[in-house]
Amino acid sequence: MLFQSIALGLIGIFCILDSRLLGRLNFERPLIVSTLVGLVLGDLEKGLMVGASLELMSLGLVNIGAAAPPDMNMASIIATAFAILSGSNAETALTIAIPISVLGQMLGILMRTVLSNLTHRADTLIAEGKFAGARRIHIVYGSVLYSLMYFIPIFLAIYFGTDLVKSIVDSIPAWLTNGLTLASKILPAYGFALLLQTMLTKKMIPFLLLGFLITAYSGLSITGVAAFACIVAFVMAQVNFGGSNGGNAAQSEPDPLDDL
Repeated sequence: MLFQSIALGLIGIFCILDSRLLGRLNFERPLIVSTLVGLVLGDLEKGLMVGASLELMSLGLVNIGAAAPPDMNMASIIATAFAILSGSNAETALTIAIPISVLGQMLGILMRTVLSNLTHRADTLIAEGKFAGARRIHIVYGSVLYSLMYFIPIFLAIYFGTDLVKSIVDSIPAWLTNGLTLASKILPAYGFALLLQTMLTKKMIPFLLLGFLITAYSGLSITGVAAFACIVAFVMAQVNFGGSNGGNAAQSEPDPLDDL
């Protein structure tokens, strides 16, 4: 358990530094980080299942400015690990992820408060010409603090909390488990609703209804509907943009007879 706790803590460090130091490779997305957890713990299938469910929940969560959304990265690591180590299902992992994401959100707000003070210190060092000190604050100190913010909670939760969580899950009555299962199925729809709120327009409503009707009455899987939508989008792009570009190119091309 010690090795697994350390390995998952290191995964948390790698994922949190993805968008802060390593560029943005999307390793902090729930689907990817849960897959990594499943790979480390030897249950890749459950890691993918939990990650896909958590990804649906987090689609509508956007980090805008200084706002700190619920931390689905930390929640994905701990919830997926608990689901695999305790033998629970994906629905139970979703219920565990919700309070953990709120905890990660509070830790993120605390960390941003600390880093804002360090930023003022870096400004002072830059004004004094001490560029090496300012560089250490931005690159070294910030990375170390974010790493500790992730490694410590993940390590403690995995190393000390697995048996406790399993006993709590086993003691939950059936009526409450059924209610949590229903709630976990509603949460992905809520994530989609948050996403649609930012991108849905009057022109997109017919396509939304078309996709819903095809999914409901055609018997196709989500993958089949997605492939069908990609083909429709490609054909519409060719019709709307291909013809106009071709027409403009034909009009701009000089006529050889004009030189005669």
